[in-house]
Amino acid sequence: MTFNGTFTKIANTVAHAAGMPAAFIACCLVVFVWAVSGPLFGFSDTWQLIINTGTTIITFLMVFLIQNTQNRDGAALQTKLDELIRVTAASNKFIGIEHLTEQEVEEFRLRCERAAKRKKNALENTR
Repeated sequence: MTFNGTFTKIANTVAHAAGMPAAFIACCLVVFVWAVSGPLFGFSDTWQLIINTGTTIITFLMVFLIQNTQNRDGAALQTKLDELIRVTAASNKFIGIEHLTEQEVEEFRLRCERAAKRKKNALENTR
């Protein structure tokens, strides 16, 4: 298996596990044990450093894993939408607009909004 394949598998597994209720409960339990152990260690700098370092490392790593998962999910969703546009009577000019600038995408959105209003008005006028 390639590095990308291995990373994808790990990212999916970790992101899925991190979203489970058991992961939240485990994190709460770790924080509880850490807080309760404070008096035992005299609320020392080392005691504080343990939780600070641990949470910083976990947060740093999770950012990349979750971003990888979201990037793939977004690309897969966009590909599915592009395929639906391609096989229906919808306008193919919308395929790939996710690669445009924010301003260009906003122009597309406004055009769609105006077209929807025209269609709504036309339907109301036929009643």
